[in-house]
Amino acid sequence: MTLPDITCYRDVTPCHQNKRGTMTNDVWVLGATGRMGEAITRELTERGIAPVLVGRSREKLDAASQATGSRTVVASSPAEMAAVIRQQRPAVVVNTVGPFRLTADELADAVLPAGHYVDLANDLPTILSHRRRDAAARRAGHTVVTGAGFGVTATESVLTWLMADRPTPSRVRIDMIPSIASTTGRVGEALAGSLLDGIPDIPGGRRFQARAIADGKLTAARLAGNATSLVTPDDDVAITGLMPLGELLAAQRASDAPSIESASSEAPSGVTRFVVRGILPLMYVTPLRRRAIRLLAKVRTTERAAPRRHSWAHARVEWPDSAASEGWLRLGDANDVTASVAAEVASRLATGRGTPGVYTPAELFGAELAEACGGDYSLATES
Repeated sequence: MTLPDITCYRDVTPCHQNKRGTMTNDVWVLGATGRMGEAITRELTERGIAPVLVGRSREKLDAASQATGSRTVVASSPAEMAAVIRQQRPAVVVNTVGPFRLTADELADAVLPAGHYVDLANDLPTILSHRRRDAAARRAGHTVVTGAGFGVTATESVLTWLMADRPTPSRVRIDMIPSIASTTGRVGEALAGSLLDGIPDIPGGRRFQARAIADGKLTAARLAGNATSLVTPDDDVAITGLMPLGELLAAQRASDAPSIESASSEAPSGVTRFVVRGILPLMYVTPLRRRAIRLLAKVRTTERAAPRRHSWAHARVEWPDSAASEGWLRLGDANDVTASVAAEVASRLATGRGTPGVYTPAELFGAELAEACGGDYSLATES
């Protein structure tokens, strides 16, 4: 295999100094010219780290590097990215290239011998796959952090905060309520694939079913089922329904509760729910699914204001003695939160604050990580 093209726009040393005065080794951002890659690059720069920018387009990398003077790597596929990672051995790699269930394994395995790995995945297959390499990460002395975005981090953080110094609960429900201002562009194949490819080969149910935890195990649940109307501390009303997302696994690790539901305000509701239920059975036919993904990828999104002032994560925890607590975590635009979380995690790993093994963000750094990214906790009820 021919190694990817590496272009250096200025002579950078293999370490940089962050705003705390601590020297940090190279941090690489894969998919650096995408929307999230660009946002994470800005966040890292604010933390005093000039990341190496990795992407497919030399022209776009040229433009992106001008603001930071960053070194760039042109790599047209995850396989090429993995090859240059093995050659260059960066200290920290942030992977923004989705769908993560197709890219994360190859890239994490390339990173681990020499450095730490971070991705933004919030899907069940990727998080389960990462957990199977926990022993390898510990042997290597390096850290894998998956779910370094709004959904996983926000929900596990409010749950961790709510459960502080409390015993194992009997039941947990977490709710993700993102607020995102959309911009003009195309959906893209990565997002289209994530939406329409479902969750193949995951225990407990079929490709296009949700999941819950019952008796400590993954089990099937109705997509968008168990709809709940929540009133946020801003007095906004949000309806959430069950979704098969990685937040469920993070909540299981955070609480060890035998019964867990994970819901999102992004779950289809109303007329949309009936449309989705009509379409999804067709997605079991592989040629139809592939064509649908290609068509959805071409759909253009339009600029739209955020639906509410804040993004929220909500958790309700019940204990065997019938006591219950309910809490909220307030955050900003969900995409901005994702960029901040990924950059904060990468910065901490680069400055030696990691622990060998596989983690989600709050599992590794606790509930204070969300506060470092602008979050604010509040207790809703106590009974």
